Amino acid sequence: MYNMDDMDFPTPDVEIESVTPDGLKGRIDAGEEVTLLDARMESDYEEWKIDGERVESVNVPYFHFLDEEIDDDVLAEVPDDREVTVLCAKGGASEFVAGALKERGYDVNHLEEGMNGWARIYEAVEIERYDGAGTLYQYQRPSSGCLGYLVVDGDEAAVIDPLRAFTDRYLEDSAELGVELTYAIDTHIHADHISGLRNLAEEGVEGVIPEAAVDRGVTYADELTLAEDGDEFQIGDATIETVSTPGHTSGMTSYLIDGELLATGDGLFVESVARPDLEEGDEGAEDAAKQLYESLQERVLSLPDETLIGGAHFSDAAEPAADGTYTAPVGQLVDEMDALTMDEAEFVELILSDMPPRPANYEDIIATNLGKRETGDQEAFELELGPNNCAASQESLAGD
Repeated sequence: MYNMDDMDFPTPDVEIESVTPDGLKGRIDAGEEVTLLDARMESDYEEWKIDGERVESVNVPYFHFLDEEIDDDVLAEVPDDREVTVLCAKGGASEFVAGALKERGYDVNHLEEGMNGWARIYEAVEIERYDGAGTLYQYQRPSSGCLGYLVVDGDEAAVIDPLRAFTDRYLEDSAELGVELTYAIDTHIHADHISGLRNLAEEGVEGVIPEAAVDRGVTYADELTLAEDGDEFQIGDATIETVSTPGHTSGMTSYLIDGELLATGDGLFVESVARPDLEEGDEGAEDAAKQLYESLQERVLSLPDETLIGGAHFSDAAEPAADGTYTAPVGQLVDEMDALTMDEAEFVELILSDMPPRPANYEDIIATNLGKRETGDQEAFELELGPNNCAASQESLAGD
């Protein structure tokens, strides 16, 4: 079978208009009807694709368009009564496919840089309900559902759960806001993306990891600050308090930002709870699930009902709040998510029953984040392409 990444596609004989990833995202966010022809292999498409409330997506792999005579059954799968945006992994195959279709009268364009370009979208959205000192932003990466947080007050800032691919972005955003990025803080050893903690530390930012995560084999712990339960970090008048919440991993740690928002990492999301099998595998999942139950009940759900919850991820099943952020008050999540009011046995049975596939390349990602594996920037970016799959359920648990 042809490998899209290894092929040099000829330039189409017709001019093909391109669409930027940000432009496509803007149309989807505006609620416009968007039709996509995804030319990647079916397995890649099924694992990871662009979705939206008014997005129609069809998958016709690029190799069907390589012959001069394209099968009529193939062409019949492509809508011919509206504009179609063709996309692939990196942008080469999609331009070729779009050219073949345009020559046959289709209204087409193609997505610049394909899914790689889509993965470079990173947006900062202010959390309007945050009522603590300073301003709090939520970083959102729609391609993978990764979330991070930037708290700013006075002339300082701290970022929680930074991504290596966007190291420069945090520094640039801080400079634009006229503040110094003082802390870079990780909630745990991530399994779905490469952390930007060490890269920011190389730029003079104080890196912070949970002390409880060191036992997993972190090789660079002596270069960073270790956060223990109850430790506090000051950003202007805003206090970031360390809250131990093991379960997703043994070192999973949340951070309470000025008493107003708990950055829960992968412990609790607005639509689900953490999966417990990424550290010790299936054999340790039950014990980790019990630990997660205890953490949620004693450390998270014991907070005032109005305390906002903000996880490190969101899934396609998540519903954003009115301000566009994936945050919700504790009380709302308790009302909407039956898993949070179950007894321990019911909870453990539920979250072990429907776990999605583990994140792609998670073992290499964990090894990189522990410092046991050297990974270049491009490889790091490619390792984390795809869905995060860090929640325990494939569907939303909210509203059940």
